[in-house]
Amino acid sequence: MRSRGTLLLGVVATVLLACSGARAGASVAPSAAAPAVDLTVYAAASLKGALDAAKPAYESSHPRVTVVVSTDASSALETKIEQGAPADVFLSADTTNPKKLVDANLTVGPAVDFAGNKLTVIVPTTNPARIASPADLAKPGVKVVAAGDAVPITKYANQVVANLAKEPGYPADYAMAYAKNIVSREDNVKAVVAKLELGEGDAAIVYETDAKASTKVATVDIPSTANVVARYAGVVVKSSANPTEARAFLTWFGGPDGQAILGRLGFLPPS
Repeated sequence: MRSRGTLLLGVVATVLLACSGARAGASVAPSAAAPAVDLTVYAAASLKGALDAAKPAYESSHPRVTVVVSTDASSALETKIEQGAPADVFLSADTTNPKKLVDANLTVGPAVDFAGNKLTVIVPTTNPARIASPADLAKPGVKVVAAGDAVPITKYANQVVANLAKEPGYPADYAMAYAKNIVSREDNVKAVVAKLELGEGDAAIVYETDAKASTKVATVDIPSTANVVARYAGVVVKSSANPTEARAFLTWFGGPDGQAILGRLGFLPPS
């Protein structure tokens, strides 16, 4: 029969071994999983197709991040961010709207250029006004659809029209006649394309990528001497609850993976 001392020593040894094992187990136990992140991206309407493709690609390589995309005119989104809308990343179809946020100290760091885009004229596939060249947009009775004055596509289109007015064969009052033919002002470039798809206008000046994405419009080329390249830029919003993840997404979108998606859809690399 064991003595009480022997039994006591055995119990103590067992307890010490158990405690030692518990400590060892704690040292190798995995850390708690990082919290999931909903990353809100405000983006120009012309980027919708690119972000539809980018979202699953990014989420598959960043499994704890869910990308939530909201698209509209860049000018409208910039205003929302100024008013405190909870965005993490802002992707604009110009450099002006991101610069407004940078100048207002509403971003983390400077704006980053990530893409370019050229412009083209679109018409319904039936081409009821028989538009054969951009010069026809100034003919009497042609119904031109445009966007609001603050929307980037309008600013780029106005630059193109001013350039066309200087081209050989274009009338001196081309810009004035074009403006007179505008029959509606839409909220963003996607709405402009939709109007043409429905046959509710004869022509519009839009981004090449938007024309390429539609099967219901045809294009009329703008002379290269008059065309312009839209510059797209993005920023991390200062009020973001996820600045690290926001910066990572902007870097990814402007990097090789994002550029591959943008390039497939007809966007140009950043200048």
